[in-house]
Amino acid sequence: MIYNNLIFFLVAIFLFTTTSGSEALFLPFTGALLSFSVILFIFDRISVLLYSRVGQNGSGAYFKAEKHLSILALLFYAVILFCCDIHYYLMPLSLGERFPSFVTFGGLAFFFIFLLLMWRRAKPAYESIFGRSYTTPAFLLSNVKANLPIVFPWMFLSLAYDLLALLPFPEVKDFLHSELGEYASFILFLFLILIFFPPIVRRLWGCTPFPEGALLDHLQDFFKKQNFSAKVFSWPLFEGRVITAGVMGIIPGLRYVIITPALLENLTQEELDAVMAHEIAHIKKKHMLLYLFIISGFSVLAGFILEPFTFFILSRSSFYALLGVTGITAENMLTIIMAFIVLIAMVLYFRFLFGYFIRNFERQADLYVFKAIGNSDSIISAFEKIAVLSGNIRDLPSWHHFGIGERVDYLEKCEQDRSWIKRHNRKVWLSLFAYVVVLLLAASGKGLMPTEIWKQGYEEKYTEFMIDQKLMREPDKALWLGIAGDLLQHKKMEKKAIAAYEKALVLEPSNPKLLNNLAWLLLTSDNRSIRDPGKALDMASSAARQVPVGHVLDTLATAYWANSFVEKAIETEEKAIRIDPAGSQYYRGQILKFSSREYE
Repeated sequence: MIYNNLIFFLVAIFLFTTTSGSEALFLPFTGALLSFSVILFIFDRISVLLYSRVGQNGSGAYFKAEKHLSILALLFYAVILFCCDIHYYLMPLSLGERFPSFVTFGGLAFFFIFLLLMWRRAKPAYESIFGRSYTTPAFLLSNVKANLPIVFPWMFLSLAYDLLALLPFPEVKDFLHSELGEYASFILFLFLILIFFPPIVRRLWGCTPFPEGALLDHLQDFFKKQNFSAKVFSWPLFEGRVITAGVMGIIPGLRYVIITPALLENLTQEELDAVMAHEIAHIKKKHMLLYLFIISGFSVLAGFILEPFTFFILSRSSFYALLGVTGITAENMLTIIMAFIVLIAMVLYFRFLFGYFIRNFERQADLYVFKAIGNSDSIISAFEKIAVLSGNIRDLPSWHHFGIGERVDYLEKCEQDRSWIKRHNRKVWLSLFAYVVVLLLAASGKGLMPTEIWKQGYEEKYTEFMIDQKLMREPDKALWLGIAGDLLQHKKMEKKAIAAYEKALVLEPSNPKLLNNLAWLLLTSDNRSIRDPGKALDMASSAARQVPVGHVLDTLATAYWANSFVEKAIETEEKAIRIDPAGSQYYRGQILKFSSREYE
């Protein structure tokens, strides 16, 4: 459940942070409010329907309904972000853009609204299945507290960045905004969270100190034999009826082993020792640090590929064809495409790559029982009990743990041949090594991507698209026709360029820039059939009278040369040299050409 909710909240945060408010509201306030209300009503009705089917089908049906509704909540959340202008209405929360994290917190609160509706409708089914009565506010609060630890690290990081940005130290700000500074501060914050997060989670989850007595003494003795120390707490997860345990914290004084009452009620002391060995292994094998490393890896990989891939998308003709079909602005279309791609990448990354490491870390923790106890009999017995008592889930697959049957089978294989233990440990470390290599290749390969080529292609296509849009809106404006002519000339679409220039000159017949550019095209066109030296001389002369600058005089000189007035051509280029000495090398080359060659 926790791992599924982690992905749900990651997606929700991503959806809000990658969308942005538009200058023009999609709907007026009353329309946005009505749309939001209708969506909430539909979600509420679906929640009632799904939980009415849970009935007495047990906890499995309850959690399945919760998962399906959480996915639906994400879909509806995405709809309201795009249609109800949530960003726009939340902007005052930023306090003059000093605290943008407050806007994001507000955005996430809208996702919580869907979850609160879901939990409200889940209450009767929960009470029936888990045998506990709640008031509605108490039930909602318990669910919020259970999920807050998932988003708290992100909230802490976001607020910390905002506070650092307010520091009156430019050097610190410059470092924090550098690539190295961003990664360094991110890693530092993650370590701080890893250290101080467990006490907060323990309180939010309502964990209470394990009662004094023989069992606690036994657990502490077992911990000492494993050279391990931690405080033990009772974990009332789903009224304590879920059979599980956990460990959190990398520092002994802030490290906790949490055990549900159902685990204690159903396992023997030997089986409990085996489960504790599993939890101890997570600390011994540094799994918590590795979790953070792999989670951070997604940000690293995304940072390396995001900018080049953005230019790649913008350089594709299909992107602009899509804009023409949909009528969506380039900025919004790019946001939608990139958000969709990164969202899919994020889900795949955490579902499969992160899931791969979690599963194998869990198996590695299972195998630690051979070192701690000497054999796997007690942990296999514990697993078989958990499978039966949890609703015969032995053969149920799990993306974040191997299925219980798979775990038992592997333990039995290792019981027969202990070399499989070393093989799995080697597999884990080789996988981590391969992962680091991929990160390093991504970092070094960023410079190998043809980013500049894509960027140049994007600039040309984007300019062309924007000009087309301007021409559609203002077809009789000479400025856009002139720019279109320049772009068409650059793309060697010379007949279309001439048509654009001539249409612009009908609107502004004395425009020197239009006259000069069309004259140059009529003199230098690759298509010799459309050259017209006489017409070009008239236009160049008119342009040079109005704006006698170097490049305009060069066009006039070329026109003189094309019309066999070589002396005038040389004289005009010499004038250009006097006016524009910076371009003298080019102009002298022109004089040499006029003196030695004939115009074709």
